Amino acid sequence: MSLRRSYTLIAPFYDAVVAAATRSARSASAAWLADKPPMKVLVSGVGTGLDLPHLPSGHEYVGLDLTEAMLQRSRPRAGKHTYWPIQGDAMRLPFADHSFDCAILHLILAVVPNPGQCLLETARILRPGGHLLVFDKFLKRGEPARLRRLLNPLSRRVATRMDVVFEDLLAHAPELELAWDEPVLAGGWFRRLGLNRRT
Repeated sequence: MSLRRSYTLIAPFYDAVVAAATRSARSASAAWLADKPPMKVLVSGVGTGLDLPHLPSGHEYVGLDLTEAMLQRSRPRAGKHTYWPIQGDAMRLPFADHSFDCAILHLILAVVPNPGQCLLETARILRPGGHLLVFDKFLKRGEPARLRRLLNPLSRRVATRMDVVFEDLLAHAPELELAWDEPVLAGGWFRRLGLNRRT
């Protein structure tokens, strides 16, 4: 099943499964923007817009998602934000180089078929000195995680991967440098990271 097809099918149920479990982590990640001057911010893989209520006002937000079904559900959550929903692929972003001040990748790197390409594309559209906020589930290098790896061939076809190692992804985007890395959920399986694009 294609990613577009599976997420079109699960769009009506996505919030019931994901919203409550990830609310605090999304809010903590978005808080980085609270005291910053106006920025153009890409929310890549915006989905049903679960991040939007946590984002501070004063910025221009572009929400990108692969499916129109998800984007339709994101629009009401934008509230009074300046918000532009755009259908597109996170691995082939339809934006010029250096066109955003900040990008948000919440629960998207473990979803896309090629997370290294997604990270590389995100680095490309960030201006030098720009910032990237990441929240997702990542294995640690060398971590056995036998059950997760056993379930991965099925889960990756339906909704999400369970075998992504962030440190391996970072090698695809040498323009990015890690600023912080914090465990947030499930004993550190889910992590909140901040990265800067080198100038």
